[in-house]
Amino acid sequence: MTYDLFIGLIGFAFAMSITPGPNNLMLMASGANFGMRRTVPHLLGVSTGFGVMATLIGLGLIGLFDAVPGSYLALKLASVAYMLWLAWKIAHAAAPIADAGGGRPLTFLQAAAFQWVNPKAWAMALSAITIYAPHRGVAAILLVAVIFSAVNLPSVSLWARAGQEMRRILTNPGRLRLFNYTMALLLLASLYPVLVTHPAAP
Repeated sequence: MTYDLFIGLIGFAFAMSITPGPNNLMLMASGANFGMRRTVPHLLGVSTGFGVMATLIGLGLIGLFDAVPGSYLALKLASVAYMLWLAWKIAHAAAPIADAGGGRPLTFLQAAAFQWVNPKAWAMALSAITIYAPHRGVAAILLVAVIFSAVNLPSVSLWARAGQEMRRILTNPGRLRLFNYTMALLLLASLYPVLVTHPAAP
């Protein structure tokens, strides 16, 4: 990979990671409801899970989807069902009190698995592999995955931190309820891409 492509990949990874999407909205809600410390496994799951996803897609997993009729529709339905459940969980999250037992943030494995039903993650992975590893070389694919994970972690952490900063004004149950319902509605709105586009299209 040339120097220009390398810098371009970093810029692309930052732009895709910092902009709003299901991961960032969920992390902001988690930071607000559970605090930064309890959200760390969620953060690490997002970045690591996406890196693994991009690697497997680049190494040929997308070919398996092409070979199985109906697999894209199944993926779309799974995405919608899981995100509806997550939106409900966010809307009914517990009050942001330290160590409250009324709710739990996503675990590392849950956050990593979520990437496979996240329409923005699919678009990011497919676009990154297509543009920056067009010949599907193992080294190029791994570089794309590593750069994305490295840039993604601090980018999505800003959303969780922003959510944590909002905890000070969300101790009022009414404000918390409004915030959580707003986050849930925005998460549902982010379903639009998966409903109108093919999940394997860059």
